[in-house]
Amino acid sequence: MADLSVNIGDLSMKNPVMTASGTFGYGEEYEDFLNISRIGGIIVKGTTLHMREGNPYPRMAETPSGMLNAVGLQNKGVDYFVEHIYPRIKGIDTHMIVNVSGSTVKDYVKTAEIINELVNIPAIELNISCPNVKEGGMAFGVSVSGACDVISAVRSVYKKTLIVKLSPNVTDITEIARAAEGSGADSVSLINTILGMAIDAEKRTPLLSTITGGLSGPAVKPIALCMVWQVAKAIKIPVIGLGGIMNWKDAVEFILAGASAIQIGTANFIDPSVSIKVIDGINSYLDRHNYSSVKDIIGALEV
Repeated sequence: MADLSVNIGDLSMKNPVMTASGTFGYGEEYEDFLNISRIGGIIVKGTTLHMREGNPYPRMAETPSGMLNAVGLQNKGVDYFVEHIYPRIKGIDTHMIVNVSGSTVKDYVKTAEIINELVNIPAIELNISCPNVKEGGMAFGVSVSGACDVISAVRSVYKKTLIVKLSPNVTDITEIARAAEGSGADSVSLINTILGMAIDAEKRTPLLSTITGGLSGPAVKPIALCMVWQVAKAIKIPVIGLGGIMNWKDAVEFILAGASAIQIGTANFIDPSVSIKVIDGINSYLDRHNYSSVKDIIGALEV
């Protein structure tokens, strides 16, 4: 068996396969389907400073080769997470990583400060695709200044591995990636969902209550793969790739493009055990091609 271990900043992972925030709950929901301790890392659903109800229904819609969602970061807030969720998941034998979201820089900072005190949470993933309420709803992650402000502020209080999740809804994602690196991020993950919409032609109404939502699934993979390749060439910190990864072959493509690790999202809804199949598939690929370590193929795309 090949060596599947990878490093994301100071975070040593048993393999490069992670589950994406919002698609795997808190991990415990999947325990009946697979041995979740085999997964390299589990990124739990988005956590905010205060409770959020999320958007009104309908907030999910199927599209050709993908899905739209506008769940709206529904969660019970960070204090509830600390008191009720953390005690249940802290013993899971893998890296439990919290996705942190907010509407103001202060929200992000306070949430990160609280999670920093949790011994068994070794990293956070900062979701900078959230709307900045003080900037008229424009996402933090679509401008260099917005990204720098929130990442720098969180970096000043968060002492563990800081992963920043990048939005694809920008002109040049490498600019934002470089800003994240310069502001203290240990790693970047990309891509978040792509803005999209769906319409019911007969009713002449949108399928989502919010009209637009985030597109994920196989349809976004070529875009995600391209952006991972671009970003991996532009920065020195590790890149985590996600977007339409449905099987081991997709995962290997992202690693060849420069990703040190990958996240599986939408595929979890189709096959709850897909992450284990991807781990085994990467190992088989390495064995077939006589590689002793997954590190040997990170960024090994021949162009």
